[in-house]
Amino acid sequence: MSRVGERIKEARLKSNMTQKALAKKLGVAEKYINEVELGRKVAQESFIDRAAKILKADLNDISMVVTDKDLMDERKAASNFKPQKTKIEKNDVWENAFSSVLRNVPIYDYNLKNVLGHKELPIHSNKVEGYPQDKVLYIKIQDDEMSGFRMLEGDLVFAHLVSELNSNGFFLVNHKGENKIREIKRLDNSKVLLMSNRGGLMTETVEVKNLQVIAKLDKIEINL
Repeated sequence: MSRVGERIKEARLKSNMTQKALAKKLGVAEKYINEVELGRKVAQESFIDRAAKILKADLNDISMVVTDKDLMDERKAASNFKPQKTKIEKNDVWENAFSSVLRNVPIYDYNLKNVLGHKELPIHSNKVEGYPQDKVLYIKIQDDEMSGFRMLEGDLVFAHLVSELNSNGFFLVNHKGENKIREIKRLDNSKVLLMSNRGGLMTETVEVKNLQVIAKLDKIEINL
């Protein structure tokens, strides 16, 4: 489950602010704040950034999502069941129905050139997890350079494509001609801190102009 809502609630309570007061400052309904904190709505990145400034807290985090593979397989098997007598007609109906509510999100390596597979995710309001359908992807972790952040080789990370560094967080970046996953914290308008953690925290100060931001990581998925 996403921990962004939990972080917003913690920061709000720490600031002694009610949901109504926070909603007024952000220009949204009090109900929306409640649903975000409960994890019923996916908060947009711009909303998280504005809330972070108001609450004076770092709300960015990678959430941990546990996927029950057996349950997914069971649901998929159920959806594939069709009466044998009208198999061709029903196949077309099911395919058209699911194509409008599910998105085949591609799984890439760090170079975003090799498609390793796909995962189906639901579409809400023409978006996937709150992002445009053509901007979402999965990235397969290729090494253990971020193991200290609970990202191990072989894990899948859900992400969305970005072109600018608008907030702190975990990103796929191109640095010195190589694509890497790093945690980024902005130091000022021209410099950022790149962080990795493999048996110990490693940091590197980099000029923003020398760094290409490719995608922002939103959550890790673990298969039980």
